[in-house]
Amino acid sequence: MNPSPHDSRPSPTALSPYYSWSPIIARQPVTWPNGARLAVCLLVALESVDWVPPTGTYVPPTLKRGDAYPSVPDVHLTSPREYGNRVGIYRVMEVMDRYAVRASAAIDAGVAEAYPHLVQASTDRGWDLIAHGTRSSRMVTEEMGEDEERRSIAESMHAIAAAAGHDPSGWMGVEYGESSRTVPLLAEANLRYVCDWPNDEQPYQMSTPEGSLVALPVMAELDDVHALHVRRWTLGSYTQMVIDAFDRLYLDAEAGGRLMVLTVHPWVMGQPFRIRYLERIVQHIVEHEGVWVTTGDEVVDSYLA
Repeated sequence: MNPSPHDSRPSPTALSPYYSWSPIIARQPVTWPNGARLAVCLLVALESVDWVPPTGTYVPPTLKRGDAYPSVPDVHLTSPREYGNRVGIYRVMEVMDRYAVRASAAIDAGVAEAYPHLVQASTDRGWDLIAHGTRSSRMVTEEMGEDEERRSIAESMHAIAAAAGHDPSGWMGVEYGESSRTVPLLAEANLRYVCDWPNDEQPYQMSTPEGSLVALPVMAELDDVHALHVRRWTLGSYTQMVIDAFDRLYLDAEAGGRLMVLTVHPWVMGQPFRIRYLERIVQHIVEHEGVWVTTGDEVVDSYLA
C-alpha cells in the first residue's frame, strides 16, 4: 500500500520518531489553491545577537570570527546583524511590497522586545509570524535541559505575542537547531508548523504524544547566510542557484504540487550591493503562472484541508 502524505505514524526505518518515511513518487498529488503547481514561502529572518551571551550558551559556529566572541564582544560580528534591523529590512520589505509578495517573518525574542515596530510592520503587510528562538547567539542543542528549552520556546512566543497581539504560527530554530525534544515541545506549545527540517519538497505531518504539527521543509543550502557567508558563493552564483532550484521545482510540480521555502536575512540581502539580486529572484518567481507565493500559515491551511 502506498504511504499517504498525511500518514504521520512512524515506521521502523524512520530516522526520526516523529514522521514516517514517504517516497515522493508514491504519494497522492498535493494540490494548491486556484490550480497552482508550486507554493513558495519566503522566510525573512529578523535576528538579534547578544553583546556577550550568557554563560553556558551554545553559540553557532556561523557567529564566530576566530576565538574572541563570545568571550569578549565583537562589534564587527554583532553590528551587521543590527544593520538588518535598522536598515536592511526596509529594503527587503520594499521589494516584497513592489511585487505584492507576502512573506513569513521569523522573529526572535530580542527583536520582538526591542523593536515591536518591526513586528507591527510585518503584520501590517499580512505576513505571518514565526517564533525564532530568543537570540541568534543562543542555539538549541541536546545539552539544553528540557525545562530550559521549554522556557526558551515560551519566551520566544510570548515576546512576539506581546508585540503583535496574537501568538506566532510557526517555529524556526536558530540555525535550524533542535534537540531530540524540540518537536514534542513545539506541539505542546500549540505551534502549527516547523521550518527546521530540510528533508522534503512537500509539507508533511509530524506526530508526537503532545500533539501534531506540520513540517515545511526549508531549502537550507540556499539560505543566504549559508550560501554567501559560510560557503562564500558569489552573488551571481547564489542568484542563479535559487532560480535554478525554482525552475526545477516548477517543472517537477507537473506531477503534483511542490513547495519551496527560502530563508533570507535582511542583514545579508538588504545590503545596497545585494538587494537587486533579491529583487531579481522575486521577479523571476512572480513572473511564472501557477505559482502561489504565500505565508507558511496559509500553506498549512491548504495542506491540512
